[in-house]
Amino acid sequence: MEENGNDLDLGLATQVQKILFPKASPICEWANIGFKNRMAQGVGGDYFDFLTMSDACQVIFLGDVTGHGLHASLIMAILYGYIHRAFSAPCPCRDIVCQINDFLLSFSKRSKDLDQFFSATLFYGIINPKTQKMAFVNAGHPAPLIRRGDTLFTLPATSPPLGFFDNPEITMEGIELKKEDRLLLYTDGITEATNQDGEPFGQERLEQILRQSDYNHLEFLDNLFDALKKFTAKDPPSDDCTAIVVDFHGQFTG
Repeated sequence: MEENGNDLDLGLATQVQKILFPKASPICEWANIGFKNRMAQGVGGDYFDFLTMSDACQVIFLGDVTGHGLHASLIMAILYGYIHRAFSAPCPCRDIVCQINDFLLSFSKRSKDLDQFFSATLFYGIINPKTQKMAFVNAGHPAPLIRRGDTLFTLPATSPPLGFFDNPEITMEGIELKKEDRLLLYTDGITEATNQDGEPFGQERLEQILRQSDYNHLEFLDNLFDALKKFTAKDPPSDDCTAIVVDFHGQFTG
């Protein structure tokens, strides 16, 4: 009976998470945007969304809560709500990240009797298609990749992961996007996935797939996850895996 109850809880949590996650990618004349997500236990700690601002700027966020399963999905849902509430305020990007850090610290202090510690990474970017620039905060998240022609480069961390320190130094950075750039955001469930010999999928394989991919944005995501599944021989994966890709076409003309 208890096992059936646990299955029911997991099924309900899975449905709630599906409601929170975007149903489709935003449609933009200046970019093609796609995403793909696989959870290790049906639910997990990866969280992401796309928010379109009144001035046509596009917010993209992707984060990862410590652990996976039900407890990670609960914290994920709370952080998701924090970001959406702050967005509707509106609230400066840096302030959003500071609020999330304060919440995680407070939550960990209140749950210390349960021997639980909660932390999260977060990449929060705002793309302005009129200026072709993206402002971002990267709080300890795996470094996003940009493919520009034959060159790959990464976007640096601008703060430590959230939930570790009081008043951490959190800064915003910016980058100019160019026509035909491909931006890839991902969680560490992809690069840290291992095969039967314990070998990680790794950053090098991820970058090789990005370099060699002539596919469109959706085919690229399918190709990446197919390569990951073939490498690990695991389905579902051992850890939550999420990837977001943005193919930039150029300046907004509207």
